[in-house]
Amino acid sequence: MSDSSPLPPVRLHPEAELARAALSTPLLSRAVRLARWAGPATRVDAGGGLVEEQLPDAAGTLGLSGDDAPAYAAEAWRVAVDAGLVEITDEEAGTVTAGEELALLTGGSPHDVLTVWLSALETVVADASVPDLDGLMDAMDEGDEIDFASLDWDPEAEAEFLDGVLGNLYLLTVSEDGPGQAPVPLPALAASMIVPSGMGEPTNDVLEQVSDAMMRLDDQFRTLEPIGVVEYRPVDEDLMADADEEPAAPVDDTDVSRYGLVRLTPLGAYGLRARLLEAGIDAPAVGELADKGADALLDGTARFGQSAARAETEQWLGRREPLAAARDLLAAARGADAGAPLRRLRCQQALSLVGAEAEPALREVLDDPELGGLARVWLSERGAAGVPAPSQDLVFWLTIDTVAAQLAAEGNSDELQALVEGLAEQHGGFFAAAWRVEHPATADVLEAMGRLHPDKKVAKEARKAAFKARSQQGG
Repeated sequence: MSDSSPLPPVRLHPEAELARAALSTPLLSRAVRLARWAGPATRVDAGGGLVEEQLPDAAGTLGLSGDDAPAYAAEAWRVAVDAGLVEITDEEAGTVTAGEELALLTGGSPHDVLTVWLSALETVVADASVPDLDGLMDAMDEGDEIDFASLDWDPEAEAEFLDGVLGNLYLLTVSEDGPGQAPVPLPALAASMIVPSGMGEPTNDVLEQVSDAMMRLDDQFRTLEPIGVVEYRPVDEDLMADADEEPAAPVDDTDVSRYGLVRLTPLGAYGLRARLLEAGIDAPAVGELADKGADALLDGTARFGQSAARAETEQWLGRREPLAAARDLLAAARGADAGAPLRRLRCQQALSLVGAEAEPALREVLDDPELGGLARVWLSERGAAGVPAPSQDLVFWLTIDTVAAQLAAEGNSDELQALVEGLAEQHGGFFAAAWRVEHPATADVLEAMGRLHPDKKVAKEARKAAFKARSQQGG
């Protein structure tokens, strides 16, 4: 995930709902039970972990059995310590007591609960970056320090890789054209980290790297699932069997789910956004602009997709009286700067959500050279009486403004190309008149029309008109 690209806004669930989900996650639930189980007889080692002889009792408290039970108990205890549910009172004696954070889980606010869960999440993410513990033990050198070279493991690189994967999963989930709540195939997520941008057919070496990354991610998502950040369907065990072994049952090689499926949960979206903000990355959330002014709304939603912009605007309008809101939006939409056309487009979209109570505000700007066009559109769409016809100059100015806004919002999209073709077809002398329009974006719009129009003759006319417009503007 690129740090330079603005992230789309995420739609977070209410904190009360997320806090309930956090409390019900298997790992935090176990950590809480161990924190309440701990007493005067509980002892920890120098690293804060439960001493080995107490692990069976801790596992029994959690209702765990089997060979892995002590490891699961140790993991839950580590989360309890790191999240502040347990506090070490005497490091030398190894004694503990209940931590201050434990009381927050029953007597604190939903935000308090989520703060504790975030601490637990950090512990689990760190654990997920660590390779198999058996390998770690084998790699210990005589000085009881880890020999990273023998492990072929770079802790910083591994942590960076996992952060990148989680960032890509977040981006895929919150993007309007992403899978949304649908699970993401593990191969696609691994490829997003390995395959270079613009590569056509991946080489065998790249495919092998993707396969290796999938196996790493399979282990990591198994570790992350119990803290509730993801729902994960692991890689089919038959895929990891030796080639000369017979599969336990017939398998379908075309079933993508066999290669692993991962879905970011609503709680996970909250957690990953918090981690992104902590890292200094702008990760907006729908609803953040609801209490801000109209200028902040129009500028803020300028980089939102249509669906997110509408959701944000609906929350903003829901807290205001329609007529006052319309006046504020129109005032914020004025301007001759580069961002003004897109502000006016967002203003027009916002006003489409306002009822007839806003009509006086639109009539007040009918003579405004920047707002008169969108005001006429709004009034005409509602069948208002006495709407004056626009002058030809206003029609052309509004056309340039609209195309400039679409360019800023979508770039060279198929929809914009269709609009350009329609304009050139409907108005035979469009370019002869358009270059004279006194709009700051006239030359840029005409140049874009020259790039986008498929007819070479029409494109040439557009480029000539752009040259005239730039000359007129002194550029």
